Amino acid sequence: MGVMKLAVLFPGIGYHCDKPLLYYAAKLAKAAKYEVLPVSYTGFPEKVRGNADKMRECLDIAWSQANELLESVDWSVYNNILFIGKSIGTIVGSSFAEQRGLAVHSILLTPLAETFRSVSGDAVAFHGTADPWAETDAIVEACRERGIPLYQTEGANHSLETGDVRRDVDILKDTIQKIEAFIRRTY
Repeated sequence: MGVMKLAVLFPGIGYHCDKPLLYYAAKLAKAAKYEVLPVSYTGFPEKVRGNADKMRECLDIAWSQANELLESVDWSVYNNILFIGKSIGTIVGSSFAEQRGLAVHSILLTPLAETFRSVSGDAVAFHGTADPWAETDAIVEACRERGIPLYQTEGANHSLETGDVRRDVDILKDTIQKIEAFIRRTY
């Protein structure tokens, strides 16, 4: 039967699976012979940042919709599972793995501080130092405490972008190369 591999994409609130970081990460996973399963969410409230109640509502929505999609997956047939999360998706993915007792490899794209309450196992994180959704010191400390390699992009926002198109393309290329190296390690 061979190695059965599954990569699950957990997007962010406004950062869907067709946006660059997740789009190219999915292509890399497919090239590495992972079956790719994208999660999507609908019905989020507006103006979430800075509003704890709306953030909790978004997390509840994402959690519920991800669980609904993933409840039919027979996790026992996969001997290699990769979770690729972006923002709130990093929380959903790490919580899902913890609650199901799954051993996963995790790519944490612009994780939020709450992600680190349940993330475990083999992981790598990417953070922009100008991310208004996550305080750099908190992300650095959480990764350090858990032994998670962290790639920081100076001056980049929550999408790992700076507003300078050429620099953003370079950042994307560098990030994708690091994601590819991590995926290759998971074979």
